[in-house]
Order: sequence, then structure tokens, then C-alpha cells
Amino acid sequence: MRLGKIEVKLVEGDITEQDVDAIVNAANNHLKMGGGVAGAIRRKGGAEIQQECDRIGPIEIGGAAVTGAGKLKAKYVIHAATMGMDFRTNAEIIRAATRSTLKQAAKLGIKSLAFPALGCG
Repeated sequence: MRLGKIEVKLVEGDITEQDVDAIVNAANNHLKMGGGVAGAIRRKGGAEIQQECDRIGPIEIGGAAVTGAGKLKAKYVIHAATMGMDFRTNAEIIRAATRSTLKQAAKLGIKSLAFPALGCG
């Protein structure tokens, strides 16, 4: 499917195994990588990703931060802050985090980006 100049592919599989420039992490604003997608990224990418997050966080809810990707195939991880440690997300925050992520990707010249479903639990 194409959206203007952007090609969109829906892929079922392990986001940490995607051959892309960057993967997106559905993050909390403190950038603590516990379970779900964040946990998989931390386990497969290595402790250095969490260590870099610890130096950066916290960030604004709806914002995005970039780290290296450690041992992953990707070059970067873009952490989209869709929730707080004690705050549930909503559609407006997911839209803001998605925009922030795409802005970060554009700044870095990223050509391919793997996005998980954001705000799905």
C-alpha cells in the first residue's frame, strides 16, 4: 500500500528481527523497558539500550527519543512515549507520539521504520 511517497507494509512477526533502519518502541515516558515490545528490544538488543534510555529519560508523554539499537539489526530504536508510569494512554497521545517518532526518523534520514501497534497494551 502506498501513502503518497511512503510505502506501507503490514508484517506479522518479531519486530526485533526486522531488517530496517530503525524500530519503534512503545515506551513509557521514563523509558523503562519492562515487558512487551520494550522487553523484547532490551533482551535482544542488550543492556546498552536501557542504559542509554536511563541517560535520556524521562521525556514528555507524546514525545519520542532515539537510542542506538545495540545488537539488533536496526541502527536505531525510537522510543515513542505513549504512556506514563502511572498514566494510561489515549488516541491524542498516540497521535502525538507517532508524529514525534516520524519527526525523529526524518531528522536521522531513516528510510525504513518498523512500527508496532501503539497503545494496545
